[in-house]
Amino acid sequence: MDTGSARFDIAPPPPARRRGISPITWRILAVNLAALAFLAISLLYLGAFRDGLIENELTSLKGQAMLFAAALGEGSVEPRTPTDETESQQRLLADPSRHIIRRMAETVGVRARLFDELGNLLADSRRLIGPAGEVTIEILDPPSAGAGPLQRLFAAFDRLAAALPGVGDLPPYRETAVQLARDHEEVVAALSGEPIGMVRATASGDLVLSVAVPVQRYKEVLGAVMLSKGSREIETALLDVRRALLELFGVVFAITVLLSIYLARTIARPIHRLAEAAEKVRIGHHRAYEIPDFRGRADEIGDLAQALRDMTEALHARIDAIERFAADVAHEIKNPLSSLRSAVETAARVQDADQQRRLMAIIMEDVQRLDRLISDISAASRLDGELARAETGPVDLGAMLETLANIERTAQSGGPTLKVERPSRPLTVEAVEGRLVQVLRNLIANAVSFSPPDGTIALIAERDGRFAEVRVEDEGPGLPPGKEEAIFERFYSERPASERFGLHSGLGLSISRQIVTAHGGTIRAENRTDPMGRVLGARLIVRLPLA
Repeated sequence: MDTGSARFDIAPPPPARRRGISPITWRILAVNLAALAFLAISLLYLGAFRDGLIENELTSLKGQAMLFAAALGEGSVEPRTPTDETESQQRLLADPSRHIIRRMAETVGVRARLFDELGNLLADSRRLIGPAGEVTIEILDPPSAGAGPLQRLFAAFDRLAAALPGVGDLPPYRETAVQLARDHEEVVAALSGEPIGMVRATASGDLVLSVAVPVQRYKEVLGAVMLSKGSREIETALLDVRRALLELFGVVFAITVLLSIYLARTIARPIHRLAEAAEKVRIGHHRAYEIPDFRGRADEIGDLAQALRDMTEALHARIDAIERFAADVAHEIKNPLSSLRSAVETAARVQDADQQRRLMAIIMEDVQRLDRLISDISAASRLDGELARAETGPVDLGAMLETLANIERTAQSGGPTLKVERPSRPLTVEAVEGRLVQVLRNLIANAVSFSPPDGTIALIAERDGRFAEVRVEDEGPGLPPGKEEAIFERFYSERPASERFGLHSGLGLSISRQIVTAHGGTIRAENRTDPMGRVLGARLIVRLPLA
């Protein structure tokens, strides 16, 4: 059996994937920018701001319309004789009304129309009466290079917003060749004495704001004046606000991108370094590679780095333990194999029957020793996995000691006396009961093998603060000086001279320490001495945390 070297077949590392930007960076950017985009869209909509501008504009139009009505009521009214068509004592004069309407409309920059009490159009600021007849004035937009990209973007945005249910539902604006009061709802209401305003939408999507107020003279309604204007000023104000918001959004966007990249790099770069280091540790055949130390970060990545470092150290320690275990196993198996080979070779040459029987007895002992050794080695190698899978439960150590003592008394004929000292209250620990029984049986068996036949073995269980302590005390020769720790090493065997060689593999106390350590406890050994310093026997102490 070759134990000088070990060969490990390790799969080659996967090819490194080159990434321009890590997926974490993309995710952080997407999350941050998505929230920013929703905020920008909600700000660009400006629905409440637009409604406020429209309301202010209608209020302004109403004030102007009342000035128009007051001027008309004072400067273009004359008495008249009632007719069948109307019982009014006064009427509006056409020519003075047209001059007042045109002059005042030019001053305030609106379109003004005047309807008489019968609902006929009396004056329109966009229609002039001259020698050649009636002339219609159309206000044209100032010359420009066309709508810019921002205007087109906002126009598309407004069309999309207007398509939403309940958002763009405005009555259409229509203008007939012959205008009558019944074509305008606000004029009809004004002729009845109630001034109101209206907002309508043209076919191209522009808004038309209009307000109609009654023209009165001594509380008598003589007609209605309607002022209207487009939404150019409102759209300009909205454009300015949106442009300012976009500029602010651009600055915030740039800051968000830079901060997101910085945040992603502070997360992705150390994780990438940890992954590379872990990969090197996985495929490396030596310990030159270490996990980077990020404990100075004081965050989750620092905790992850420390956990990986601890895991790597534990892995190296486990590999060292496996290598030492393999070397110890090889060494321990070589001894019975060498004896077995020598006995077999000798038996083949010896003709004497008595010598052959003695050699066969040696062969059988060596085979039994090998079988015992292999069984103990197999149990020790499976112990970690079984402890990891086993379920723990409450165990009363005092009751367990009492039961084991009764079993030992029943099994042995003669031998040392077992005495149990336990507290009146339960001494409960959280443990795997079967494995704890294995530990205590090993300690009791070890004490029995070293105690004289007429000796006493004390099994003591008591509470020590937050721990339960179990002591197994014998009256044997005690421990050799300086061997208090060595007895827990694998394959260490310091047996009584009267015991036949090979009955123990030297793994019992090593397995016991392994089980106790897995339960968060400790096990140690010491000699019992009297006041004069004479050795009275050995004492094995197990400490386990109370449940």
